Amino acid sequence: MKNAVDIQVVPIGADQIDALRLSLEHAGLPTADLVLPARRFFRFDYEGVPLGYGGLEGQGQDVLLRSLVIESEKRGQGWGAAVLEQMEAMAATFGAIKLHLLTNTAANFFKAHGYSECPRALAPDHINQSEQFKSLCPSTATYLAKTIA
Repeated sequence: MKNAVDIQVVPIGADQIDALRLSLEHAGLPTADLVLPARRFFRFDYEGVPLGYGGLEGQGQDVLLRSLVIESEKRGQGWGAAVLEQMEAMAATFGAIKLHLLTNTAANFFKAHGYSECPRALAPDHINQSEQFKSLCPSTATYLAKTIA
């Protein structure tokens, strides 16, 4: 696995949202709610080269892990695990105890990193009421959660 410590985390400002949107669209991930409140997005770089993006939605003990994507030419090299480790550490510093996510294609990746599949009905109300849960991800998306602190 790549070393998460070597990855630079760059907060995404409004002027960089288009690059995030393009990367997410290329990966087939939702983008309709990127500029809504209570979302923090980040770019992850290694030696000045962008690896991918990720985001966190909400605040408090239960936070939604949003749109983790590794650039296609960087996939299969261990960067996804390193970026996920960074995302979990950031979420913990923001006060999160548990991360939640929905995925159509990466359930096995997240399960391999300690996430457990859960019934969607068991998601906390504010997670269940997020745009991801309500409309952006289909009902067939896998809901996973992990205690991080």
